[in-house]
Amino acid sequence: MDPIMDYIMGWSAPALICLVLGLILMVCEMFTPGMGLPGLIGGLCLLGAIVLRADSLTTALITLILILLPLMIAAGIIFRSFSGGVLSRSRIVLKDSINGESTSLGDKKAQGLIGLEGECATDLRPVGVGEFSGRRLDIVSEGGFIQKGARVRITAIDGVRIMVKEIR
Repeated sequence: MDPIMDYIMGWSAPALICLVLGLILMVCEMFTPGMGLPGLIGGLCLLGAIVLRADSLTTALITLILILLPLMIAAGIIFRSFSGGVLSRSRIVLKDSINGESTSLGDKKAQGLIGLEGECATDLRPVGVGEFSGRRLDIVSEGGFIQKGARVRITAIDGVRIMVKEIR
């Protein structure tokens, strides 16, 4: 008998179910951020498909390749669609970005905040809120924890972060 037919005929129903379910769940996971439940269950199903089908190292490697190939093709298609296809025009793709020039912290007027003294409106652990001349700003401590009510001075503006140091 042909080796290809031997491989195909060696699939059991549970192995095929694990393979199909795992591939579907992994493709679904490509649409969600992070490694969530579909990705975890999908990965376990695909691992189960390899174990259930493997009667030798060769068949295990062939199964692994047959799993990776459609996943890479699906990932390529989805990535391409997110970057310029139909999915790029959907609501699930973030179109806005933040950089130093796109915020009020990138201009020369914001750089004039350096040296300004104010008070912590919240504890800084190391991020919190400070009040400077009646203006509330999100600030980051250079040193670590600073208690609410402590006096601070703006020492630097790094991108969108306003760095402060406690005045002693």
